[in-house]
Amino acid sequence: MERLLKCKVCGEEIASSAKACPRCGARQKKHTVLYVSLAILGLLIISSAMGVGKETNKKNQSMPPQVNYQNTGSQNTSKSEEVPQVPAVSQEYLNALSQAQTYSDRMHMSKQGIFDQLTSEYGGQFPILAAQYAIDNLEADYKANALETAKIYYEKMHMSKEDVRDQLTSAYGARFTQEEADYAIANLD
Repeated sequence: MERLLKCKVCGEEIASSAKACPRCGARQKKHTVLYVSLAILGLLIISSAMGVGKETNKKNQSMPPQVNYQNTGSQNTSKSEEVPQVPAVSQEYLNALSQAQTYSDRMHMSKQGIFDQLTSEYGGQFPILAAQYAIDNLEADYKANALETAKIYYEKMHMSKEDVRDQLTSAYGARFTQEEADYAIANLD
């Protein structure tokens, strides 16, 4: 059964495969995981071509490009009393992190689900780098999130354990890892 979506212009329900709305004729944009994956791959290729690759440690890779440094010490201190500079993260990156924390805490989403929601044109519409910063700095227990999501599928939607496992790991479902889904099924009762 094909999934129905709402037209961005008139709100009419249309098939997800439709290229244009049959009611108003508005073209429907298609953003898939493939496009996001290609964008990430392109960024990785560009960054490695610029020499950022293996020499940069993981902490520096997760730091957003718009880092501004602010001196938190007073201007009249001696060198021995200087306070180290603290990186200030842009508000957009902090907003992405805050939204990601909400998705994890309240909706019990997977890492990939949160990333997709943050970057979706129907979701947070954050740039990929802001979403990646949020994922890298998010405090989340994805196994616990998988278990909470599994409970909803099992108890409220009356799915079998195997259907729950499939839904948890599906590219069209919750998008948890196999390990996270296995943990949820093992702890479901």
